[in-house]
Amino acid sequence: MYRARDRVDNEEWLAEIDRASDRLDLGSDARSNAADLFLSDVPPADRSKRAAAAASLYAGALIAGEERSQTAVAEAMGVTRLSVQSRWKEILERAGFRPPGW
Repeated sequence: MYRARDRVDNEEWLAEIDRASDRLDLGSDARSNAADLFLSDVPPADRSKRAAAAASLYAGALIAGEERSQTAVAEAMGVTRLSVQSRWKEILERAGFRPPGW
């Protein structure tokens, strides 16, 4: 869980998630899931936040049933596909979900 202050402190990253969601044509559930996942485990280092936001967006879309490719999410967030690939499962697991086995 996160505090209301976390939302304020990470406003710019939530805006990035929202802009990328627009580019990916994601619905409100996917956006909300992505924001919650990101805010629940924000990395302390600024350099890691973009990749974590991208992986959270990918995972949030999966939870909402609005799958997008890792490449599409990475491009929308301005990171490499490997950044998404290496983080999304861990984000889901820390949030209490079991990642798909495909």
